[in-house]
Amino acid sequence: MAALVRENSRFLPPQMADKLTFPARFASMRAMKDNMPETLTISLSLADETATRALGRRLAPLLALGDFVALTGDLGAGKTALARAIIQARYGAGGEDEDVPSPTFTLIQTYETPDLLITHADLYRLDEPEDLRELGLGEALDEGTVLMEWPDRMGVAPANRLDIVLSLEGAPAATARVARLTAHGPSWVRRLNALKL
Repeated sequence: MAALVRENSRFLPPQMADKLTFPARFASMRAMKDNMPETLTISLSLADETATRALGRRLAPLLALGDFVALTGDLGAGKTALARAIIQARYGAGGEDEDVPSPTFTLIQTYETPDLLITHADLYRLDEPEDLRELGLGEALDEGTVLMEWPDRMGVAPANRLDIVLSLEGAPAATARVARLTAHGPSWVRRLNALKL
């Protein structure tokens, strides 16, 4: 695979980068940015919790510093299972043995994976959006990634984020789910496009 040159959050093959002057490169980058949609939504059918965990393992390497992932869905839809799989995958080999409890009662759990600090928040028991200041979620975004269950309790979400809505399919005892992933912002749109491959 050819190396890529990073410029203005876009990538060009080196042979193309070498042939463009700076203003031409900037114009090229601007055109690419202007053509990139601001949002992208994909839906995935998940047969059971095993498939939900597999999705988490696929998402884990896409996370980066400053990312916000909003996890929405009814009770039992798999939000915590998905977050747990993401966190365990970031620990690498043997990560599935890492204890990742639900933050329902603590509201926040923090994990220092080898390459990324991950804050897992569950706002189900949060009474007022103003109570968020005490949780330090702004600092958590500055220092790592935030996975948030029940993000509607916070009022306004960051503009650049990944929304994941999990819904159960079929009869109440069914384990099948649908995951609807919506990327907001060019960085997440690019990463979600890569996930579709």
